[in-house]
Amino acid sequence: MSLPALLVVEALAPVAIVVAVLIIIVISCIKIVPQSQAYVIQRLGAYKCTWQTGLHFKLPVFDKVAKIVTLKEQVVDFPPQPVITQDNVTMQIDTVVFFQITDPKLYTYGVERPLAAIENLTATTLRNIIGEMELDHTLTSRDTINSKIRVILDEATDPWGIKVNRVELKNIIPPSEIQDAMEKQMKAERQRREAILRAEGEKASKILVAEGLKESQILAAEGEKQSAILRAEAVKEAKMREAEGEAQAILTVQKAQAESIKLINEAAPEDGYITLKKLEAFGKAADGQATKIIIPSEIQGVAGLAEGVIQTVKSEEKKGE
Repeated sequence: MSLPALLVVEALAPVAIVVAVLIIIVISCIKIVPQSQAYVIQRLGAYKCTWQTGLHFKLPVFDKVAKIVTLKEQVVDFPPQPVITQDNVTMQIDTVVFFQITDPKLYTYGVERPLAAIENLTATTLRNIIGEMELDHTLTSRDTINSKIRVILDEATDPWGIKVNRVELKNIIPPSEIQDAMEKQMKAERQRREAILRAEGEKASKILVAEGLKESQILAAEGEKQSAILRAEAVKEAKMREAEGEAQAILTVQKAQAESIKLINEAAPEDGYITLKKLEAFGKAADGQATKIIIPSEIQGVAGLAEGVIQTVKSEEKKGE
């Protein structure tokens, strides 16, 4: 390389270095804040602003990112804490706190070590609440305890830019002797429920058997009733048919007699024929078991005439002998 070219390169080298340094400085001052995060910016050691999601530029040397804060909901599982109930039972309770940073500036400058502060505040609040409750009440009032702790923590952490969304008691561990007593009680309760269920099952079975027997007896009675009704209907039908037959026979006889009388009337019978018929009727009446017979006057005359004729005939026969 020629001397002039070397001189040019030597003259441009410092300029290139300066340009490169400037480019690096400019690039380092360009910041892109991602979603659900916030940057707390200080200028000359004092709070300047809070950058939200997007592209930002800070002054070199003067501006500084003091803290990167996540705005997502966070979960912290604190270790078990010893607490004493109102009836002097020591238990181990561990809690889970769900919180969210709502003000990055307060979170950065409000309290030193915010998580440790929340843990200590949770333990203190838990001891105060459990200290006013007995063991049995503590074991059955998780929701109440959770609500009370959440309200107290939420109010206490407002100056720190933190919102406590939920608090859960993860585990409540009573002393071993109380655990044994509780297990025995639970076992006795399970046995009692099992006995109750067994008794209810037997009762239900007996009820079903009784219901089945009752239904069978009802069906049998209904069947007998239906059978009796059918038999009565059959007897009734037979009697009705018999009565209808007798009525038909009587009607037939009456029709025949009426027809006979009609024919006799049409034939205009003489008095002798009528008298003879009367005698026949009288003879039939005399054949009966009646002790008294009333003879019409006209028949009496005929009978006397007949008796006279008979006596005359008998006299003539004797004379001839």
